[in-house]
Amino acid sequence: MTSPAPDPIRELTLALRRFTEERGWQPYHSPKNLVMALSVEASELVEIFQWLTPDQAADVMANPDVAEHVREEVADVFAYLLGVCDTLDIDLAQALRDKIIKNATKHPAPQPPPEN
Repeated sequence: MTSPAPDPIRELTLALRRFTEERGWQPYHSPKNLVMALSVEASELVEIFQWLTPDQAADVMANPDVAEHVREEVADVFAYLLGVCDTLDIDLAQALRDKIIKNATKHPAPQPPPEN
C-alpha cells in the first residue's frame, strides 16, 4: 500500500496552527481578526510596488533586499490566508479549483476562427 501524496498546504496549515497554539494566540485568531490582518499584510505588499513603474515592478526581485521584503510580505499574506481557511474550515485548494471552473465558464477562452 502506498502512502498518500504529501499535501503542502495541509502541512503548512498544521505548522501555523501549532505555532499559534504554542504562543496561546488562538483567542486572537478569530475570522474577523485574521481577515483584517490579511488585509494589512496585503497592503504592505502593495506598498512595495506602489510608486514603481511597470518595468521597475517587473525587476523588483533583482535587488536582494527588496526581494527579501517581497518574500516576507508574500509569506505573511499566505500565512493569514491559511489561518482564515483553517478557522473557517475551507479547503483552499478545492476552493481555488472551484473558482477556476467558475471563471472558465464565466470567461471562456476565445475560439480560433473556423478554417475555410
